[in-house]
Amino acid sequence: MIAYVFPGQGAQFVGMGSTLYANYPEAKALFEKANEILGFDITNIMFNGSDEELKQTKVTQPAIFLHSVILAKVADIKPDMVAGHSLGEFSALVANGALAFEDGLTLVSKRAMAMQKACEMQPGGMAAILGLEDERVVALCAAFADDIVVAANFNCPGQLVISGSISGVQTACERLLVLGAKRALPLPVSGAFHSPLMEPARVELEAAIKNTHFNMPACPVYQNVNALPSTNIEEIKQNLIAQLTGSVKWTQSVRKMAEDGAVKFVECGPGKVLQGLVGKCVPGMETAGVVV
Repeated sequence: MIAYVFPGQGAQFVGMGSTLYANYPEAKALFEKANEILGFDITNIMFNGSDEELKQTKVTQPAIFLHSVILAKVADIKPDMVAGHSLGEFSALVANGALAFEDGLTLVSKRAMAMQKACEMQPGGMAAILGLEDERVVALCAAFADDIVVAANFNCPGQLVISGSISGVQTACERLLVLGAKRALPLPVSGAFHSPLMEPARVELEAAIKNTHFNMPACPVYQNVNALPSTNIEEIKQNLIAQLTGSVKWTQSVRKMAEDGAVKFVECGPGKVLQGLVGKCVPGMETAGVVV
């Protein structure tokens, strides 16, 4: 079975999608429809903008989504199972037919705006902890009483991202280095994604998701919050809502997909980050990118 996986924020680069736009009429039509839906010229920022412009959450998230789903459509992929890292879960749900392109893009745009607002209301931060067992990082985060710090992204063995208040993340980094972490790297993000500080965004996104039509998916999606496959529409919606304040269980998702029969993981979207993570989660697993 072939598993298709879709990247999240951080995979963007200037020029992404321009080859698809130039070479495939179907891609060009979808990019132009996206400009209409969003109400601004996202294609111009993607193809010709600066790194700084592309790094704005309201641009980054729709841009990565667009590159991923348009690439999937042009390549006419037929996945047996799908998963997406954080934002990538929305791309995965378009790829398996659960969401229409337009609805997926609208939700991603609302998600990005809601997250940006939550960041402004309550500043926070994130940091990558390298070289320490997941259990020890989780235990230390759980010991914080006054500050919010949580294990946010289980990326692969030995790489876990923590998220929370600025002071909490800073203190946790110091303590984790003492515990034996090889590195504790603050990430260049504007907020505490996948933590309780995203609650205002979760509430906003919940209303949008509940008002969006979902279709019966063609194959299971392995969702971030529980690393389990689902084809149940109500379950998929609830997990998508919970994702904003919940952890991204990527290590667990990849291993579960392999356990359920995936023999190859294909990354669909900008970059190769997920291929690297898959190789660390399941050593020896075949990985590739989508080629058109």
